[in-house]
Amino acid sequence: MENTSPPKYANGKICYIEIPAISLPISVRFYQQVFGWIIHKDNNGNIAFDDTVGEVSGMWVLGRKPATEMGFVISIMVTSIDATSRLIEANAGKMVMSNTDGPEKIAHFTDPAGNIFGLYQQSQI
Repeated sequence: MENTSPPKYANGKICYIEIPAISLPISVRFYQQVFGWIIHKDNNGNIAFDDTVGEVSGMWVLGRKPATEMGFVISIMVTSIDATSRLIEANAGKMVMSNTDGPEKIAHFTDPAGNIFGLYQQSQI
């Protein structure tokens, strides 16, 4: 379901991400298939994305080294880490860590370019 309300604008809000890619079509397909991100062209004609709630946007960039070492990790909220893990692996990504035993379920994966991201599953109260 696409969010039709405008994003919230506030000082300090994280709003834009540039993700290193080795192939724009592969990255677009991965994030669209796994997370349902909305793909479009930005004002400069670049292939860009919006997350599923329209709060974070960004683009993929060629010629940058992927973030392949654990350090600063951006996590993506999902309804099911198990289901998302299967989608990641079915779309050329790899799971590298999963901790789903506690109330907060987290995991790490790499996208097709090798970038490390996190998954966060909201606990069901």
